[in-house]
Amino acid sequence: MDQRKKAWIVVFSGLGVNLTLGVLYAWGVISAALIDQLEWTATQTQIPYMVASAIFAFTMVPAGRMQDKLGPRLVLLLASVLAGAGFVFSGMRLGVVELTIFFGIFFGLAMGFGYASPTPAAVKWFHSNHRGFITGLVVSGFGLAPIYIAPLANLLLDQIGIQATFITLGIFFFAIVFGFSFLIKNPPPGHVPLPLETKRKPPVRLIRQDVDYGQMLRCKQFYLIWSLFFFGTFAGLLIIGQMQKIGQEQAGMQNAFIIVTVYALFNFLGRISWGSISDHIGRKQTLFVMFAIQVLVFLLFPFLTHPFALLIGKSLVGFTFGGMLTIFPALTADLYGVKHLGVNYGLMITAWGVGGVLGPLFGGMARDITGGYDASYIAAMVLSAFGAVLSLMITLPKPTPGSKTAHAGTLGEPDLSVQPPVAPENTSE
Repeated sequence: MDQRKKAWIVVFSGLGVNLTLGVLYAWGVISAALIDQLEWTATQTQIPYMVASAIFAFTMVPAGRMQDKLGPRLVLLLASVLAGAGFVFSGMRLGVVELTIFFGIFFGLAMGFGYASPTPAAVKWFHSNHRGFITGLVVSGFGLAPIYIAPLANLLLDQIGIQATFITLGIFFFAIVFGFSFLIKNPPPGHVPLPLETKRKPPVRLIRQDVDYGQMLRCKQFYLIWSLFFFGTFAGLLIIGQMQKIGQEQAGMQNAFIIVTVYALFNFLGRISWGSISDHIGRKQTLFVMFAIQVLVFLLFPFLTHPFALLIGKSLVGFTFGGMLTIFPALTADLYGVKHLGVNYGLMITAWGVGGVLGPLFGGMARDITGGYDASYIAAMVLSAFGAVLSLMITLPKPTPGSKTAHAGTLGEPDLSVQPPVAPENTSE
């Protein structure tokens, strides 16, 4: 089998893994059932969800390190066992503490190990000019998953109940991730990154030294980008976990699981679209546009009381939020290289974990205290506005023509020697 076929097998197998683990974004269907059938409060339903989000993100650091050192297969095998066990054990005991342990911790670990492996592996096969597109394709599965998981979970919940639904999904998730683990691998030593066959000649990008996590943590710009990731995550996850209830209570939707499905479709489209857009116009310009769209949407959200209007609003949130999960790994690779991308992006995505805890917690408490969602929308709008402003402060390295050094940017990037000599900078960045 030639290298190109192997590379695309890795890409689509990674998409398959993320299609399985993306059940997190369908939590709104499960949380609605917990409220309606077991009389949980809105805040209680967000506890397992936010713990899973935090564990997911912070597991990315050791999981990314394992991926860089040992390859993706072992990490994915571990993810398959944790995914199955988390859901099966959740189904056996349906209390707040039990779901927090088995869904929050076990399945959170499964997502961390599972998500950490496919993207770095796939990116290493392809040329850096296509980094946004390849990253978007792999991670799109995580956003697309609720398209089938939401109606499937809704059907199972109606037909066999919450307990059997968890157990059934657990067996299914284990089998899928276990199977794909044998198809995802890093390229062999000496592999030459593959270009995509496109009519448009891709822009020439800076070739720079791979930076390990210690060097990355000494860069001021890392903390700026981490903050941007946190703002985007807090704003998005603030309402994702309550999406079905928002549809029911704000717009009177009878089949509110549809809102989760439509959101997932646009989340998927955002991951594909924004990755390609950023390859052409630059990462920071793309981030600014996405944050600006979110400011406008969250400003209008309290007035979206018709089902169709709410679907449009949710679609735009999904479209932009999904894109961020494409831009940040690509931006991390742009700035710090791909050799240590597993652990480097693992540290970057801890911003997603912090936002995944604070966002749903704030949203659930705001709903219980105020009886509505306006406070959540205002918080999301304000953070998106901060994100739009700060995204303009991102600086990529500016090389000196003919030099082997990528010089420091205005936000404290260290000088990093580059081998081979630096190519001309892409001015769109």
